[in-house]
Amino acid sequence: MAEIETPQPPDAVGEFVSYDECMTRVYIADAIPEERSALRLVLLDLKMEVVGEAADWATTLAQAPISHTDMLLIDWDLLPNSPIAALDSLRRACPAALVIILISRMDARQQAALSAGADAFISKAETPERVAERLRSVAAGIRKQ
Repeated sequence: MAEIETPQPPDAVGEFVSYDECMTRVYIADAIPEERSALRLVLLDLKMEVVGEAADWATTLAQAPISHTDMLLIDWDLLPNSPIAALDSLRRACPAALVIILISRMDARQQAALSAGADAFISKAETPERVAERLRSVAAGIRKQ
């Protein structure tokens, strides 16, 4: 009896990619549509699955928990006035997800993001290759757990 192959979704260059249980599920929260789009392209290139997007904090807090995400990419400027309380709420809602803060300007916000409860930060000023490298590194940590 002949074995039937199940077609796999094509990747960006038309080759077939086998997706497995280890695929990283990512939720993007950024108010700027062009930045969400750019992040989506980087994530797709990394073979990560975008499971949701939001342009505001209320939507993020409502939708991220039901998306069963592994990683949350959150724009620092999207956080309410109290980043520590906001990230604490997000951690309670998505306890297993890693929180990566996206920062527009490199300054004291790096330490503030980590102090507020983020697992890591990525500067929006980085090249797409550097952003991809940081995301790949974080995803590798997820898969080891």
